[in-house]
Amino acid sequence: MFILGSGSPRRKELLAQIGVVPDDIRPPDINETPLKGELPRPYCARMAREKACAVDALPDDVVLCADTTVALGRRILGKPEDATEAAAFLKLLSGRRHRVITAIAVRVAERVWEKDVVSIVRMKSLSQAEIQSYIDSEDWRGKAGGYGIQGPAAALIPWISGSYTGIVGLPLAETAGLLQAAGYRGAS
Repeated sequence: MFILGSGSPRRKELLAQIGVVPDDIRPPDINETPLKGELPRPYCARMAREKACAVDALPDDVVLCADTTVALGRRILGKPEDATEAAAFLKLLSGRRHRVITAIAVRVAERVWEKDVVSIVRMKSLSQAEIQSYIDSEDWRGKAGGYGIQGPAAALIPWISGSYTGIVGLPLAETAGLLQAAGYRGAS
């Protein structure tokens, strides 16, 4: 059985692009608070691994979990709690480059395969009106860094370097490779 350990509709849609359809979806419930002094990339990898290990599965089940983190320098910009925090994130990102890190963990029994992908994103300089318009769209909800490149925020991002699907939330080439390494035969 293939289990997607994520409630993200974007991850389910991305998997469908490579012909992978989960048999079950089981979002894990873990504490996603960064450890004191934890840097973004190790944090993201730890989250994906902890999620994969937290999903209840049988020994032959293949479990896929991921975590996406937006990092501005050493600062982790998680999912904003409210519109005020989302606007603050956009102000921080405005006119700057930042990293989007997506870590993937695939687990079968006690074995875990892991990979992370780092992409660079440049957000254009945003006016207060542009920030407010985006906040009003509600598209920021549930998204690391307070934006989703696959929605209205695409108009705010003139340049990326790296994996577009990784920025959305699941780098497909790397995910397919990990699934194949774990013995899953459904990945193209």
